[in-house]
Amino acid sequence: MGKVHQIGNVIIRIWGGDHLPPHFHIIAPDFEAAVEIDTMTVIVGILPKAGRPALEWARQNKVAIIAEWNRTNPRFPL
Repeated sequence: MGKVHQIGNVIIRIWGGDHLPPHFHIIAPDFEAAVEIDTMTVIVGILPKAGRPALEWARQNKVAIIAEWNRTNPRFPL
């Protein structure tokens, strides 16, 4: 569980045993944001310009994001 993808120093991560709503984290040394999987909207934190390529990757790879969420959070499948 953990890292789904990395672009430079920006990491897309899904934590196992996490809480609802289903979401992933975009993490970098100077920011962190949580993004709801269904809507691809930021629900916690702020996503600066440096994090936008990671969000775009997640949008284009939503099936992979959902699969990782379901694998690591089987109590709350999508």
